[in-house]
Amino acid sequence: MGHTLSGRFLILTIIFVMLAEVFIFVPSVARFREDYLLARLERAQIASLALLATDRRIDAALEAELLENAEVLNVVLRRDAVRQLILSSDAMPQISATYDLRDPPGWVLMRDALARMVNPEPQVIRVIGEPVREAGLLIEVTMPTEPLRAALIDYGLRILALSAVISIFTAVLLFIAVRQLMVSPIKRLVASMTRYAAAPEDPARIIQPQGRVRELRDAEDALNSLQTELTGALKQRERLAQLGEAVAKISHDLRNMLSVATMLGDRLEASQDPAVQRIAPRLLASLDRAIHLTEATLAFGRAEEPAPKLTRLPLRGLVEDVIENERLSDDSAAIEYGCDVAPGLMVRADAEQLHRVLSNLVRNARLAIAATGNPGSVTITGRETDEGWEIGVQDTGPGLPQKARAHLFKPFHGGVRKGGTGLGLAICAELVKGHGGKLELVRSDADGTVFRIMLPAGLAT
Repeated sequence: MGHTLSGRFLILTIIFVMLAEVFIFVPSVARFREDYLLARLERAQIASLALLATDRRIDAALEAELLENAEVLNVVLRRDAVRQLILSSDAMPQISATYDLRDPPGWVLMRDALARMVNPEPQVIRVIGEPVREAGLLIEVTMPTEPLRAALIDYGLRILALSAVISIFTAVLLFIAVRQLMVSPIKRLVASMTRYAAAPEDPARIIQPQGRVRELRDAEDALNSLQTELTGALKQRERLAQLGEAVAKISHDLRNMLSVATMLGDRLEASQDPAVQRIAPRLLASLDRAIHLTEATLAFGRAEEPAPKLTRLPLRGLVEDVIENERLSDDSAAIEYGCDVAPGLMVRADAEQLHRVLSNLVRNARLAIAATGNPGSVTITGRETDEGWEIGVQDTGPGLPQKARAHLFKPFHGGVRKGGTGLGLAICAELVKGHGGKLELVRSDADGTVFRIMLPAGLAT
């Protein structure tokens, strides 16, 4: 029982109620002792008045009977400033203590009561009080302590027994209430978590908040939100894994197809047509990149990109190659391409991966401008900074929608154009991150969009 919440609550409730009863017990015992002594004073006063009514003419047997009924040894009554011994026993033992009940402090009563309970030695005490109904100025009795102590112990045991019954009864009621209001909902919450953990991809196992206690309801709401997000993430990962598996299966056949296209490109390269000679090298380079991507499809299926192979390369040449490829893909002359990169600027990066990043950004910009039907421009800039290198891609397009900006670099969430997968920018961000850098959106409004690539200088040494 001590290892459960309800069991510990039951034990603590009993302990706390018993502690509360202890604080009640001491004043109660003190009050009982005071009432006991006042009752003996009243009895002694009645006995003394009976004796005074007979002008103190009673025999010794009757006097002894009056003292026995009053449970005292002698009675002293002060009337009219005269102190008189009204009743007395033949043998008077030595008096051990005197107690004055005329308006005593509360702490004194509690101290004397506890002292009497713990002291088992028989004694004779003197008790002083005021006569009831003003039948004199003072009454004083002498009495033994054994009956007083026995009565105090009996009263204390009854108080303790009653306290124990109250404690157990209160604890049981609280135990039942806690089980119904707290323990049972917590058990349902734990059972729901266990059931969800067995199959987290099953949305039917997501907890449905039912708690009526605000704190438990908040916990269920938070757990529901967490499980919903986790289930969605697991489904997305499952789709990515299936996509990677499917791409891996066709990678071999696709590579063979691209190899055939490469051989045809080699023949085109031998053509004497000037236009073909200008296009063929770029076609072969694009085919080589495609073949390289198909060989890396298994790693992509695992949602991983290979580590960048860093080499020093001229940034302007790579940028001009990206722009020329986009010009070949764009038949219209409505879009202008610009390169604002110093001829001698060298960066250290993976040429293939940086080419992919810039190609994706430029292609997105071109498609965004083309979708408006208006002319525009795309410009790639590059400069060296104290921290490394900064490469910018800016366009004069219509800007990104607010929905796309909220999840720009998340797979399947940041797609902008119709039919897009939303993977391009996520892959770009991953590639730049692999360089130790960062891809960020600087601005996107009606005047256009600007992306910035930051490559750290630490990788250039």
